[in-house]
Amino acid sequence: MTLKPLFDKVVLKQVEAVETTKAGILLPGSAQEKPQVSEVVAVGPGGTVDGNKVEMTLKVGDKVITGKYSGTEVKLDGVEYTIVSQSDVLAIIE
Repeated sequence: MTLKPLFDKVVLKQVEAVETTKAGILLPGSAQEKPQVSEVVAVGPGGTVDGNKVEMTLKVGDKVITGKYSGTEVKLDGVEYTIVSQSDVLAIIE
């Protein structure tokens, strides 16, 4: 099963969190910070949203930074995804 976003929506998959500190200390899952860096796995077609034309600038494979609590979390086939509007993406990592 695949996710196909509509309008200005983007499907993101979180980049795995680092499980050790720089000093080599292992962190339990509860102590790890939720990463804000995600990879774009699907992009909607754009179009008109709230009367404004939206052109999609993101593409599959982009690494992006989003707000900590933005989007809707979805679990599909055991994989967790976040669906956000393109406007919720704060930056592209190059």
